[in-house]
Amino acid sequence: MLSLKLPPSFSFKPNLKPYFPPSQQKPYFSTIKSVLQYNRKPQFAGTTPRVIVITSGKGGVGKTTTTANIGISLARHGFSVVAIDADVGLRNLDLLLGLENRVNYTALEVLNGDCRLDQALVRDKRWAHFELLCISKPRSKLPLGFSGKALIWLVDALKQRNEGCPDFILIDCPAGIDAGFITAITPANEAVMVTTPDITALRDADRVIGLLECDGIKDIKMMVNRARTDMIKGEDMMSVLDIQEMLGLPLLGVIPEDSEVIRSTNRGYPLVLNRPPTLAGLAFEQAAWRLVEQDSMTAVMVEEQPKKRGFFSFFGG
Repeated sequence: MLSLKLPPSFSFKPNLKPYFPPSQQKPYFSTIKSVLQYNRKPQFAGTTPRVIVITSGKGGVGKTTTTANIGISLARHGFSVVAIDADVGLRNLDLLLGLENRVNYTALEVLNGDCRLDQALVRDKRWAHFELLCISKPRSKLPLGFSGKALIWLVDALKQRNEGCPDFILIDCPAGIDAGFITAITPANEAVMVTTPDITALRDADRVIGLLECDGIKDIKMMVNRARTDMIKGEDMMSVLDIQEMLGLPLLGVIPEDSEVIRSTNRGYPLVLNRPPTLAGLAFEQAAWRLVEQDSMTAVMVEEQPKKRGFFSFFGG
């Protein structure tokens, strides 16, 4: 029998690096590159503060979830953010942020002279750049004297406070188009329209867009929530391209259907803080990035090329 003798200088070192077949290397690394694209801080566009109202018309489409996740994303990028929960009597933004036990004063008490503005602002301990201001306590009614002028006064007070003017003021608008809606949109100069791919939400969104434009708000971007690519491919759900054609708005982001949204809501922990990140959390991060730079995304026609494009391409570039 022949025996193979190796020279003494030879040493065997196993290759511990993961192996990817050639057919899988390009999609794998392109996916990672498309997700981890935040190698720089987004460039702030516009003048401070940017007062943005997040609205929809229809209830339950994800306005409060969008406000919480985009607000925390902006704070993580180093921008100072004040989120105002303008839903009188039905506030939920404090629950989604896990700050419900720290709200001692509200904006109504500031207007009545019962406390200072800095006492009503609740600072998030996780991100010092993020603060919450609730208009009223739960189950309270909108006072007759509270109107859009009162909210403008609050926004002006935030601009002139000693801590400095915030970069972003996000207003979580109540559902409907009644007095609470009119009050919430009064101080805003930008709007984010949150909708879902169903005809009831789209009809309400179209009505709200007209009211925003009549109020002088021309910078309106659209956020499509709870999108499901499998139903879009099967033509059981309206595509993002169809929604954009119906509403005629630039697209800020597309949030896929994700069960982690419910879990994060129940924990009072915003989705963008999850590690490892979820698909919906990544989509909120990208939407916040575009909001800072006043950019928009391009929708992908999923129906025509379901096999050639990965799921991450649904978020756009």
